[in-house]
Order: sequence, then C-alpha cells, then structure tokens
Amino acid sequence: MRFITAVLFAASVFGATAAQAEMKFTSKDLAAGKSMADAQVFNSFGCAGENISPELTWSGAPEATKSFAIMAYDPDAPTGSGWWHWSVFNIPADASKVATGASGDKKLPAGAVEGRTDFGMSGYGGACPPAGDQPHHYQFTVYALSVDKFPLPETAPAAMVGFYVRANTLAKASVEFTYGR
Repeated sequence: MRFITAVLFAASVFGATAAQAEMKFTSKDLAAGKSMADAQVFNSFGCAGENISPELTWSGAPEATKSFAIMAYDPDAPTGSGWWHWSVFNIPADASKVATGASGDKKLPAGAVEGRTDFGMSGYGGACPPAGDQPHHYQFTVYALSVDKFPLPETAPAAMVGFYVRANTLAKASVEFTYGR
C-alpha cells in the first residue's frame, strides 16, 4: 500500500522584506493528494519503480541569485542521519525548471552537476522506504544561491553539497511528500 501527502512551504532566508517576492516551487509529477507514481520510486533495495527524476519548476528567486541547487532528502530513513535522494548544484541563475527525467537523460540545465546520493551514485535516487515502515517524508528543496558555482565534483556526497548550499543560500522553497509501502 502506498501513501502520499504533500505540504508546500517557502522561505526567504536572509533579509527578506515584505516587498520581496516569495519563492515558489511546484512539480507536475509530484502532486498533492495523489499517490507518488512508480516513475519516481527507486528500482532496487526491494523497490520496483522506474527511478525517473521529477519535473520541478520554481519562481520568485531574489535578484541577487547567481545559481540554484536542488536537494531531495528523507529525514525518516532508519540511518540516524536521514537519506539523501538527490543533489543538483551549479544550476545557472537563468534556469527555472528541471524536466521530467532530466537526471537519467542528462538533460539538466547546462553546467549543472549531480552529487552522490546515499544510494552511492550520482543522479536521482527515488523513494524507497523499508516495507512496513510508517510513510516517510521526502523533502524536495530548491535553493537560490549567492555564488555562481561550487568547487565540487559529481562524486561529492550530498552532505558536503548541503554544507555549501546552506553557507550560500539567499532563499529557498520546498515541497514535502510522504510515501510508504
């Protein structure tokens, strides 16, 4: 049995004013009130999904934005430290979308780099909570950043990418889902 719920939240991080637009983050592949499609579920570790990265769209970034990063994280994974499902960084400032399947088809915006997931590979790693667990939370977040590029290779673990992201965030917007099996 699969479960999914979604919560959308956005936040400007440093010095937001009432006049500043709030970042928005949406996905046509991950919709509130619908079951997460097998397309976005991992295809290993006992899961039988298609492991296709979702379409993600964002708007309302601060004018000072020089690049973006996307991170997907499961804080409920039984590891003591959660589970990183995706990290993409060095996304150009003029980008506002990642297409469905961009990770597997290498159709990310020019210059974007995918870091290593906790599955041990670079690229998107879909939802795959242990069978019988309560539904897990999956947090997809886009970050507007104050730097053009991070000096990291595609082998960089998501925790390292997260360190650079948090040190350079101007604003962020997130969508959170729960998924269980």
